[in-house]
Amino acid sequence: MELLVLLLGIMLLLLLIIKFKLNTFVSLVLTAMVVGVGLGMPLTKIATSVQNGIGGQLGELSIVFGFGAMMGRLVADAGGAFRIAHTLIDKFGKKRLQIAIMLASFIIGIALFFEVGMVLLVPIVFAIAVEASVPILYLGIPMAAALSVTHGFLPPHPAPTAITSALGANAGHVLLYGVIIAIPSVIIAGPLFTKVARKMIPDAFARQGNLTALGPQKTFKLEETPSFGISVVTSLFPVILMAITTVYQMLFNGGSLPKNPTLLDSIIGFIGTPAIAMTISLLLAMYTMGWGRRIKTPAIMKTIEEAVKSIAMLLLVIGGGGAFKQILIDGGVGDSVTTLFAHASLSPLVLGWLIAVVLRIALGSATVASLTAAGLVLPLMQSAGVNPALMVLSIGAGSLAASHVNDAGFWMFKEYFDLSVKETLATWTVLETLISIVGLVGVLLLSLVV
Repeated sequence: MELLVLLLGIMLLLLLIIKFKLNTFVSLVLTAMVVGVGLGMPLTKIATSVQNGIGGQLGELSIVFGFGAMMGRLVADAGGAFRIAHTLIDKFGKKRLQIAIMLASFIIGIALFFEVGMVLLVPIVFAIAVEASVPILYLGIPMAAALSVTHGFLPPHPAPTAITSALGANAGHVLLYGVIIAIPSVIIAGPLFTKVARKMIPDAFARQGNLTALGPQKTFKLEETPSFGISVVTSLFPVILMAITTVYQMLFNGGSLPKNPTLLDSIIGFIGTPAIAMTISLLLAMYTMGWGRRIKTPAIMKTIEEAVKSIAMLLLVIGGGGAFKQILIDGGVGDSVTTLFAHASLSPLVLGWLIAVVLRIALGSATVASLTAAGLVLPLMQSAGVNPALMVLSIGAGSLAASHVNDAGFWMFKEYFDLSVKETLATWTVLETLISIVGLVGVLLLSLVV
């Protein structure tokens, strides 16, 4: 009964978003309420679950996403991202352009949300492709692969951070395992897939791209941008802080904060929590990308305000996903899934991936697919004793699979690279699916040793 209500609920969500074009946040909250009624929950309990779901989801995440967006925009507006890309490309040279683009996209992708990273990097990719006399898509595929990997696997990005919070995983462990899985994923879906795609659809590699889709572009003089070292350290600072905490705790405390921590234990644990890491990183970015370059406080604050506007709806959508997840848990759907698969030979990690894949194909949004899948597999994960960090990455991998016409990323890639729908399916959709499959394989291999 519960699973039938879930199926009808997902169909309703699809109908509201795709057919009636309702806002995703509104659709999620309405669907959560309807599913709560269908599950026979008391009406007052439905209201409480929705409130708790939104509040619980956005508690820490509002700081992580808000400050993360501000930091990323400061780096972009100061020309830090421009400096990173150009320096790496100069160092690697023409023969290794794809590696340079991947590395630049990876570093910039950690600091910026996927859509912002794409908008920022596409003009740079276009300019370098023309200068080096290589097809635009030859560099575009590795760029998109690197951005997608950071979006799907690495905190402080929305989906992995949200699932980390929902499943109670250690953010440092998610980051560490995520980087291990990200490296082969981006190599296979980037340079290796480019060779295959070039043979399969040579016409797509003849396209000149479409910069008009990006609107007016901010131009930089390289000598006026921050140094490469400062730009990289600022972009990666949240990751550096979380990595310090993770490595310290693994070396000295068995992977977690001890019951009776010393002052050093407490400080290291404090700076590595995502919210604190983002707060410290934002303060650093305000100095290195602002005050340290003699930019006045009002100009810095304007950049910060613009960044907040860009993520307002994303925050609400994540809150709506939290409401839907909470209704599924409180209404007993998670327990039904646990019962259904209790005696199945299927690994909970594979199940989490499969649920996320189905939801991603149906809903388009990686974040919504991740959060819904997390709500369904949480009881199963707990009963099976699965490592929460690996479950986060398994769901994250599933949430990237088979991006198609209901995903904004699909249309961005199509428009920027001036592709047909068929060519976009053969490039973008395939590279996203490759990342998803390699990610799952990586998670299953890691589960044998951690």
